[in-house]
Amino acid sequence: MSDEHAARDEARNTARTPAQHFETLAIHAGQEPDAATGAVVPPIHQVSTFKQDGVGGLRGGYEYSRSANPTRSALEENLAALEGGRRGLAFASGLAAEDCLLRTLLTPGDHVVIPNDAYGGTFRLFAKVAERWGVEWDVADSSDPAAVRAALRPRTKAVWVETPSNPLLGIADIAALADVARTGGARLVVDNTFASPYLQQPLALGADVVVHSTTKYMGGHSDVVGGALITADTGLGDELAFHQNAMGAIAGPFDSWLVMRGVKTLAVRMDRHCANAARVVELLASHPKVVQVYYPGLETHPGHEVAAKQMRDFGGMVSFRVAGGEEAAVEVCNRAELFTLGESLGGVESLIEHPGRMTHASAAGSALEVPSDLVRLSVGIEAADDLVADLAQALG
Repeated sequence: MSDEHAARDEARNTARTPAQHFETLAIHAGQEPDAATGAVVPPIHQVSTFKQDGVGGLRGGYEYSRSANPTRSALEENLAALEGGRRGLAFASGLAAEDCLLRTLLTPGDHVVIPNDAYGGTFRLFAKVAERWGVEWDVADSSDPAAVRAALRPRTKAVWVETPSNPLLGIADIAALADVARTGGARLVVDNTFASPYLQQPLALGADVVVHSTTKYMGGHSDVVGGALITADTGLGDELAFHQNAMGAIAGPFDSWLVMRGVKTLAVRMDRHCANAARVVELLASHPKVVQVYYPGLETHPGHEVAAKQMRDFGGMVSFRVAGGEEAAVEVCNRAELFTLGESLGGVESLIEHPGRMTHASAAGSALEVPSDLVRLSVGIEAADDLVADLAQALG
């Protein structure tokens, strides 16, 4: 094993064991009362530049808000604590975070293994942007470690997975894939957006980097767009921070504040999302107009045992296929009333969408194309009885 790989393996094993429970960290990590006023909520530092105490004399390390801002710093500390990492970085969007990560890890000619089920925007970033920059990629079934291992090349620098995946709710064994990536000299990247750190902590299972769209469950209220990267490797964290500053797609102070506000209630919201999703799945699994249900909480789901091992609960996302094909699926989306027709996910309100025509349209014709009769639900925190009744009438 090379010195580089040995150092990388050591860095992989530095994920922190939290001193406090998740619910406590969500409210307090990085959020000490304001030193000047005692305010219990961190202020929004809506400022572009900071007065210096003499040339090169930075007060608290702040000079310009692209490089660092106290509100963003509070969020980044909070994110690192929740994922058990040593460095958290907040971005303007999930895709901005992904772009920064790719350009930090890769150079032209490098190779990445990507999943056969993933967010359409992530696929577009690889196929339409990174590929033009000289990055090569192959698709592998993330639920099969042997398939991922077979896709590795000498210049593979990253194995990228989503678990649960978007929109087919596939499950990847993070610990097993960490071993596959380590053996191949690559880093394991886990998009943890669907699970959130409350349900799953990939760094503790061997991942090198965690990706989030904080727009989703972390923010939780459909009022902010953001992204994040978290790592336990301090060296990699420094590299990511350099690129974050050099490329500039940072989270603004108000957006950072909104995500922090959302994170405070993440645990209680996720408990309700999961409970409501389980009720919705009961209806769908027995409905004559539903051909197939994708939900890792079902014992018939091929990834159920792995999900039960590495997740606290099974999440608030549910997908299903409708008898009658694409047009029937579209009609279900159009007839829903309490489930709002819209893209995105993870907010307190329930959403419904047709992935093939909406979030995953960019994957049409590729190995990541989704079934045309698929409907995806983001199950919110409304009364479960009302959600079930709305779906029942939408299905007809």
